[in-house]
Parts: sequence; C-alpha cells; structure tokens
Amino acid sequence: MPQPDTAAHVRLDRHPHHTSAVTATLTDSSPTTARALLSVHGFCPTGEHSLVLARIDHEEPHYTQQAAHALRAAGLTVDITPALQEAIDTEWDWAGHPLHWLDRDEIREVSHQAQQIHDDIAAGRLVIHLHAHDGWTSVAAGTYRDGRSVHLHGEDHLRQIAMVYTSPTEAITAFERLHGAAVRPGPAPATDAEQAAAHVLTPTRETQAETGAQPSAPRTVPVYAADAGDHEALLADFLDTHRDWDKYRAWSDETTVASHESLTRRAQFTHEAAPKDTAWAFAAYDSPVGERLWHATATARTPAALVRTLLDTLASPEAHRPGTESNGPGHARATGPGPVLATAASILRKAGWQQTSYTWGIQWTPPNGDGAGLRFDARTTRSADSLPGWTAWAGTSIDRPTWRFRLSPHTPASALEDLAHELAHGHVARRLPSAGSPRRTRHAASSPALPPQPPTTRTSRTR
Repeated sequence: MPQPDTAAHVRLDRHPHHTSAVTATLTDSSPTTARALLSVHGFCPTGEHSLVLARIDHEEPHYTQQAAHALRAAGLTVDITPALQEAIDTEWDWAGHPLHWLDRDEIREVSHQAQQIHDDIAAGRLVIHLHAHDGWTSVAAGTYRDGRSVHLHGEDHLRQIAMVYTSPTEAITAFERLHGAAVRPGPAPATDAEQAAAHVLTPTRETQAETGAQPSAPRTVPVYAADAGDHEALLADFLDTHRDWDKYRAWSDETTVASHESLTRRAQFTHEAAPKDTAWAFAAYDSPVGERLWHATATARTPAALVRTLLDTLASPEAHRPGTESNGPGHARATGPGPVLATAASILRKAGWQQTSYTWGIQWTPPNGDGAGLRFDARTTRSADSLPGWTAWAGTSIDRPTWRFRLSPHTPASALEDLAHELAHGHVARRLPSAGSPRRTRHAASSPALPPQPPTTRTSRTR
C-alpha cells in the first residue's frame, strides 16, 4: 500500500518581486500531498517544485498561515521564513475602506468574495459580456457557467455581485439601460493588482522547458504607455546622487520630503498613494521665505521616466530660470508661455503628434491614436499660478486618466522641453508593475459592525 509523502518539506517565503505574494518550494521527490493541500488554499504551480499564492486582495499571509496549519496537520514539515512570519503576525486594517462599519474579519470576507469572482473570471467560470465606468468605478455584466447572470460593481478587493438575473438577455438589457453610452464589450482592462498577480503566476523557465514553451521576447513601448516603475527607487537614486539634497519625513510616515540645501526647491513623495491619487508634488521658490515660482504634481501611476524630468529640473540651475524672470527676492515676473509653447509644439509635431485646437487651448496626441496627450490651457496665462497650465496624461481621456502630470504655467522651459521629448521619443521595456496595495494601517478598534448587504435577485415575470 503506498505511503503518503510525509517526508515532504515545504518552505514558505515572501515573493521577491511582489509585495504580498508567497512562494512555496517543495524539496522532496514526490510532493503529491503537499501540492494538493497548497492548491486547496489558492497556491498555483509555477514549476515542478514551486507554487505561488498571489491574490488581488493582498491577504496572502493570512491564507498562507491556514495552508501551513493544514500541511502540518497532514504530518508534513513546513518552514516559514522570518520575513513571511512577520507579515503573518502583523494584523492590518484597511484605512479608508468604504465599508468602514465592518470589522476586520468581515472586511476579509468581502475581499475573499471579490477574490472568488476574480478567480471565476480567470478560470472561465464567469464570462463577462459588457463593462462600463459609472463615474466612480468599473461595473460589468456576465454569466456563470451554471446559468446565473450577474451585474458586478467595483474593482479588485471591492468587487461585488450587485444584482442577480435569471438570463443573460435580462442582465445585458438592464446593464445597457443603466449605463448607456459608457457600455463597452467584454471585460474591463486588468487592474494593476490583477496584472501583478498574473505576472508572478506565470510558469518559471523550469516549467517552460518542460512544456517546450519559449519565453516571450522583451517588448518596448512608448514611455506614456509604460508602467509606473519603481518610484521608491527613483527617489532613493535621486537623493544618493545629489548630496546637496536632504530628506526628512513630513507630519506622518506616509510622506517623504526632499529639500535642496538652499531651501528653495523641494519634492514631496507620498509613499503609498492610490494609483490615481497625487504621489508627487514639486515646487521652487525665489527665496526660502519668498514667493513660489512654479509647481507640478504627478499621480502614482505616472511613468518614472517622466517624473525624473522634474527631478532633474529641480536639481539643476534651471529650477530658478522658469517661465519667469526674477527682479530680486519676492519679485518674480512672468514672461509668458510663447517660446515654451512653440518649442514643445515643434518637438511633438516633428514626431508625428497631432495638434488640435480647442476652446481654451491646444492639445497634442500620438500619431497612432493611443490614449495619451499633452494639453496647454491658455486660460492660465491670465489667472493665478495655482491652476495647471500644462497637463500630460494617458488613459481613456484627460478627464479619466490612467496617470496625470500637471504643471503650472511658469514651469521651467527646460522641464517642458524634456517632457515633450520624452513623450515624443521615449521608449521603455514593458514590464508588469509590482502589486500595489491600498494604504493600510495597523489594527485599530473598529466601529460597530454590520454585515454587508446581500445582492438583490431579480427574476423574470411570467406574463
């Protein structure tokens, strides 16, 4: 009678390229039982002796602990690395969670249900017919293989079944009535968390060699279509190479401020800003206590190569030669956007970008029709410097961007020229972003909990 592989040895560790994923390495020659138990808890094989747990709700440490208990109960040897054990032992609460009235266990249950929806879509058990953006988040209509049709609301760990229908026709008709012109065919584009999870679940070279699959060749994309990259590393590299800059924490550990020794230039970085929220703020002043000459902001998903253009400007003498002239401290005078506008337009037009005039300014878009652009708002030449004069963006539209980079009217000419050049000619190797998780804070007392409302079921009427 075959004996169970109780000699199996499982090593659990944090994934080296994903902020919350967990790897499982099997060291025996017949890991049948170990693989089966790990798969029950969501681990997916990436090689003959390796599996990975990657979730869109970033709860891998919690479910890894459950898997470890099951493995040990089966008599298997399990080693957990200190780094992973620390993550398991640390209890977190989601700060600003929209279902703030739920306690930690109930929030985890909501995110687990969202994970199950994600897994059903990925496995083909739930087919998405249509999607839309309702002004706040993504919504979708789909049908399960068992015949149920549903409306989904939300993204990642907040996705829920909002409505249940008895037929695809009823669900699709209702979805088109609710969302009108915003409706698009098929599923919505994958979120950062979904892309990152899919990336680390890709079989390793070991598995590719076994199946004869060839790894895909690296691909370059225009910089405006690139992933955000590593902004943490960008800031660290900037401070390491510019010794006349110091860093310090602001009012909380969420923000780092980099300041030039003259106290007239600064960059502020919010470490765990949500993808579409402002992560960077730049500014230059004519003296430590003088007027602000110019400023700019960038959202968290702005490609790092574009953020670097502003950091390079701040580090150079050009930071005090913006679209202004100084007649001494506290006497900055605007020179107007004409020369900068002409230079930026020339760079983009030579690269084939299309120039379009609209009521309040000019916009340039890529020649291939990609969702991206640079816009100049002429109204800012007659208004306060607090308004953005220039906006670089990529996404569905300038009002619904994937990332957005805003610059005040008197941003240095060199920065605008570098930005236009990067947009027109910059290319980077395409890579999937590491998993970004919503900002979380250590466990705190929750308000009284109420369970989430169940989805509404709608049935067809019999005439």
